Amino acid sequence: MIDVDIQLTVSDGRRRFDLAVRFASDVPFAALYGPSGAGKTLTLQAIAGLLRPTRGRIRLDGRTLFDAAQKINIPTPQRRVGYLPQNYALFPHLSVQENIAFGLKSWRKRSLSATEHAHIQTLLDSFGLAALAHSRPATLSGGQQQRVALARALACQPQVLLLDEPFAALHPSLRHSLREELAQVRSQWGIPALMITHDVEDVLALANVAFVFDAGQVVQEVHLHDASSRQFARQALGGTELDASPLRQKLREMLLNK
Repeated sequence: MIDVDIQLTVSDGRRRFDLAVRFASDVPFAALYGPSGAGKTLTLQAIAGLLRPTRGRIRLDGRTLFDAAQKINIPTPQRRVGYLPQNYALFPHLSVQENIAFGLKSWRKRSLSATEHAHIQTLLDSFGLAALAHSRPATLSGGQQQRVALARALACQPQVLLLDEPFAALHPSLRHSLREELAQVRSQWGIPALMITHDVEDVLALANVAFVFDAGQVVQEVHLHDASSRQFARQALGGTELDASPLRQKLREMLLNK
């Protein structure tokens, strides 16, 4: 179960953006869906501990990660979240194996235990990366880079995967197969996922529930299994309709407010 109820403001001196987000979910795969600039990435960064909200709370499986009133703010390494940024953020000077193992090391812990080495090897094998273990990220395809980033996110055995536009950097021809691969990975490892996206096809292919964002707020909750929804405020989203089954088309219309 992830429970988020936060407020924060970001400003560069000329512009200001206010985020006031509230949602909770215990489904295997939830999506934060909406246009660019709606506050989705800020929300994910707050959950990961990369941004500190001014008010509210963040809870994960009963653990309080952040609570402004109680002055709780768990450091990022202790939150047990696997974060996959949009550009994957692989270290170019490290090999595939070293990238995956990066989160298991620190300035105080420079080497891995035998158990950790075995865990990294399992990840390399599971993601089909064993033959590329000593390669550098620049030599990999976009799909291979995504697999490395996913393996790195799983290396620390997180309680939840946070996925920031996981397919945005990929060629459109790759997205369908990699959506299926991501679904299989999440199911295989049994870890719930929270994905942000502005692509309705990502939502339809992967999510159990979608929280629709607009102007820094969650304005609608859409359940993908039965096309039911709760609306919290007026939404203003647009998109292009595609042919689909009646249920899929209804879901698309709900998500795009058609």
